Amino acid sequence: MSSAFTTTVLQITTGSTETVTDLTPDCEQFLARAASGRDGLLNIFVPHATAGIAVLETGAGSDDDLLATLHTLLPADNRWQHRHGAPGHGRDHVLPALVPPHATLPVIAGSLELGTWQSVCLVDTNISNPNRQVRLSFLS
Repeated sequence: MSSAFTTTVLQITTGSTETVTDLTPDCEQFLARAASGRDGLLNIFVPHATAGIAVLETGAGSDDDLLATLHTLLPADNRWQHRHGAPGHGRDHVLPALVPPHATLPVIAGSLELGTWQSVCLVDTNISNPNRQVRLSFLS
């Protein structure tokens, strides 16, 4: 593709538990089509009020540590003003203030520039909404 801007939407099913979902392979597949060896920026955006995008190590426990930390910072109890949905659901609406709903990352020669142990992840603590959209946009 030769366009300066290309975008697509991923449909992600997170299930009925809190999750950290690695999107790195999806990002790499998108860039293989969209970047065509060019330099630019990849923007990852989740258009949901209860999910975020994080860049972190996965598979060695950091993803579980992140969820544990979010439980400590944002307990699933009745302290929240926002009270519809599952008990403690108000915490899910505070999540994007700590784990933003977006990330913008460099793309060099068509490849995502991540550190050795870094992955692009969807962070979803809302067990009531297992269907998520993630927009990937490449700008050269």
